[in-house]
Amino acid sequence: MSTTRATVTEAQSYPMTELRRPVPKDAEASPVEESPTDAQVVQSEAATPVLKLIVAGYSFFCAGVNDGTLGPLIPYIISSFSIGTGEIAIIYGVTFAGWLIAAITNPVLTAHLTLGQLLGIGAVLQLAAHFLRPWGPLPLFCAAFLLQSLGMGYQDSHSNTFVGSLRNVPHRWLSFIHACYALGCFLGPLIATAVATSAPGDGDAWRRVYFVLIGICTLNVVGVAVAFRDSLWSKLPHRPSNGNGSEGEEQKRSRAALRGMARLLKSRTLWLLSIFYFLTLGANFTAGGWVVEFLTTVRGGDLAAAGYVPTGFYGGMLAGRLLLAEPTFRYGEQRMLLLYSALCVALQLVFWLQPNIVGSAVALSFIGFFSGPFFATGMSVASKLFSREDQPAALGFVFVLAQAGGAIFPSVTGLIATSAGVAVLQPIVLTLFVAGGISWWLVPKVPQRSD
Repeated sequence: MSTTRATVTEAQSYPMTELRRPVPKDAEASPVEESPTDAQVVQSEAATPVLKLIVAGYSFFCAGVNDGTLGPLIPYIISSFSIGTGEIAIIYGVTFAGWLIAAITNPVLTAHLTLGQLLGIGAVLQLAAHFLRPWGPLPLFCAAFLLQSLGMGYQDSHSNTFVGSLRNVPHRWLSFIHACYALGCFLGPLIATAVATSAPGDGDAWRRVYFVLIGICTLNVVGVAVAFRDSLWSKLPHRPSNGNGSEGEEQKRSRAALRGMARLLKSRTLWLLSIFYFLTLGANFTAGGWVVEFLTTVRGGDLAAAGYVPTGFYGGMLAGRLLLAEPTFRYGEQRMLLLYSALCVALQLVFWLQPNIVGSAVALSFIGFFSGPFFATGMSVASKLFSREDQPAALGFVFVLAQAGGAIFPSVTGLIATSAGVAVLQPIVLTLFVAGGISWWLVPKVPQRSD
């Protein structure tokens, strides 16, 4: 395959090829003469796009703050809307719907929009979601979560793929952006609990949390507009038209994207990785989202104090993503994640079987610590198991399905808790960690690659 043909194929597969474009080994032997744009492309490969990495990390921080605030607010939402745990499941259900829509539409949008445009759409959708939450009835409040997850499905999945495609130590940069997510989750419960308890006599004080998130997400939109302005207003490159017009070219791109996705969906590796993420992220979201309700309802804890317990969980996750990235990479990513899965299972048993609230909070913090490297490490492994041409679609699908697990399992927990009580949290989380470890054990070994 010639250099020209390879370049065109990559340009069609994903709009951010300026960071991944292969450089001919012998420039004099190459039949393609480099244009000034190509020279800039080569230079961009050597340099680390620091501003773009910061904005990518900040998008994960926004997602973390959003996810971290929900758990502590669940008791207030139940009280304010006079609903039960079954109705809370609706929030997670519409969140799942948003991720599902993102999974379906992402391949086609990727074929038509540039990286900056995809990130911009995602950032604006998230900001719109937060504008809807501070007021209005339950249906409007729940609908905002669909917009939020759809925006995250576009922005975070493509930010993740963008960082994973970098040549300069991508495993460290992946750890960085996912640590930013954990930082947001760490601060989320602090913000939510502090604001919700600031006016004890006001039953709707918790809604003011979303004014804080409006400010945070406004900065997210500005960051994307500044850092990714090079592709925000541009168009995707395409083959010269043979007289069929741009409409024919657009249709070709859509068909090519759907064919590529159909081929990937037949991959056993893709489904094993997706199942691992689906289960483990489901375990994390279920544990972090329902722990406050569990500690207050089952263990008899004080709501004002229990609201800070998720902070320990997400703080452990942040520490794990910062401290365990290098040991995990050095001693073998697949081997180390199996070890972390076993430790999470053991700690979950400690959380479940001993009744002390402080002991449960400590065990939960260590679960967050050892599950911290899961996401970045799994994405690093996935980037090695798929060719560069398939990485955008494959990693985007895995990422979105992971987030879908983070929405559907808390929803299922809420539905079951309606009749069985919130105590079902513990066996559900334990089962998810065990099943996730098994699915990771079945993921193929990373082959040696030269590309």
